[in-house]
Amino acid sequence: MKKIVCLVLLSCGLSMGCKAFRSVTDTTKTSQGAPYELIVVIDQPLWEGDLGTALRETFQAPIPYLMEEEPHFTMMRVPDTSYKGLIADHRNILKVLVDPSVEVPEVGVRYNVTAAPQIVATLQGPTAAALTQFVSLNRETLAALFEAAERDRSIAFARQFNQPEHEKLIREMFGVEMHVPQGYVLAQRSDDFVWFRYEFPTASQGFMLYSYPYEGAEAIDEASLLEARNRFVKRVPGPSDGSYMTTATVFAPQYRMFRLEGRLWFEMRGFWDVEGDFMGGPFVSYTTIDTTTNRVLTLDTYVFSPKQPKRNYLRETEHLLYLMHFPVQP
Repeated sequence: MKKIVCLVLLSCGLSMGCKAFRSVTDTTKTSQGAPYELIVVIDQPLWEGDLGTALRETFQAPIPYLMEEEPHFTMMRVPDTSYKGLIADHRNILKVLVDPSVEVPEVGVRYNVTAAPQIVATLQGPTAAALTQFVSLNRETLAALFEAAERDRSIAFARQFNQPEHEKLIREMFGVEMHVPQGYVLAQRSDDFVWFRYEFPTASQGFMLYSYPYEGAEAIDEASLLEARNRFVKRVPGPSDGSYMTTATVFAPQYRMFRLEGRLWFEMRGFWDVEGDFMGGPFVSYTTIDTTTNRVLTLDTYVFSPKQPKRNYLRETEHLLYLMHFPVQP
């Protein structure tokens, strides 16, 4: 029986800093499944009851600011008797057990158990009711556990299959280190702006970096961030003459502040469209203040996928933020 690497009582708070991203095996087998698919190993009566409802509300909650409703994860339930073969090699697995010998609900996390990359979380508790309450109280933390696993896979791929020539350009223009995944091509550049795009047969991803002088706290309020975005993304042309990207006004963007590696970021999430033509999709931008240069720096990402789901495309662009690092000042 393989050892559980990191057992965390979520009732006390799940520490995302736990060194759980270690293999419990040295397997070279490749994990199965698509990004953001989640296998839930649970008995049918539990799945059809309140516990199953709580799990679906946790992992199938809709992602905000997509054109159509899409869940955070695509869930697939299997009974314990089917948990073998390719199912057991899936990239994301949540096993749910009711065990009266367990005093309080808890979750154990293992990585790369039968394949790699893989996360296997075991959620167990004394009763179905106790587990239901536990899941309801820890929805964000449980979802974040699998979100982090998907993000780390994306980051690892980008670091392995990167584009040094693009990274050199970004470093010289903005003074930051950033891994640029393979597939992105340089579409446009100027002194304070660079635009990369990644084209698929039925979809498109892209990101922009732009910078401008920091002139006080008012430069990073909601109105100023929106004005700056529209000023810069106007440089992205639309499909017809004179058309250009802008921020949609039908639904106001959503703003939040957060810290990543000690740095304060301002997130703006909303919809973009094209002035003078008919195109649009979701976007997410991340803005910070570079105190070394006294400038505002923004990473602005977008997705265009009119006929396909947008969740996975958008998540990949969100992961770009985790590929950016500011030099440590002496």
